[in-house]
Amino acid sequence: MIVALDGPAASGKGTLGRRLAQHFGLRHLDTGLLYRAVAYRIIADGGDLDDPATREAAARDLDPATLDPSLLRSSAMGEAASRVAADERVRAALLDVQREFAQRPPGAVIDGRDIGSVVCPDADVKIFVTASPEVRATRRWQELHASSADVSYEEVLDDIRRRDARDAQRAVAPLVPAQDAHLLDTTELDIETAFRAAVDLISAHR
Repeated sequence: MIVALDGPAASGKGTLGRRLAQHFGLRHLDTGLLYRAVAYRIIADGGDLDDPATREAAARDLDPATLDPSLLRSSAMGEAASRVAADERVRAALLDVQREFAQRPPGAVIDGRDIGSVVCPDADVKIFVTASPEVRATRRWQELHASSADVSYEEVLDDIRRRDARDAQRAVAPLVPAQDAHLLDTTELDIETAFRAAVDLISAHR
């Protein structure tokens, strides 16, 4: 079984993805980490995030087994990832990695921006997770504040809005709900309520 979770930054899809995978005995892939890892590699090597050849080379050399989430979760890395993710050659280089992961038994929960629409259009269940920009910024700021990151709520909100606009307006695989996706708005939901709603959607399919 393949479950596709899509949605904007800080909508809660990553947390949901991990919990749903554990609940249903599936593997989990946060595809946002792939793009963050590409950006991290470029920055660590002193490369240019805006150079297409550098972006593509970093994406093709990426080994998903070496991902270290602790190095990739910062707000700055999220902004950098949003920039490289707009490159069609980067997305093409990572497409097979994501599809191969999804097809391996017993199945997977995969979260990202274009899973239901592009990566796994035949996914068994598609859920588009969203929330208001203000709520998402509050959640992200609380995460960063808990890790002692020196960033204001206003900066996080501005970052969320920039990334929303870039993700929605890019020419390749823009952030849009798949036509057959279930909408899960978590603006007024805590994680437990959102989790139960997602479980119910998947269980109904099974």
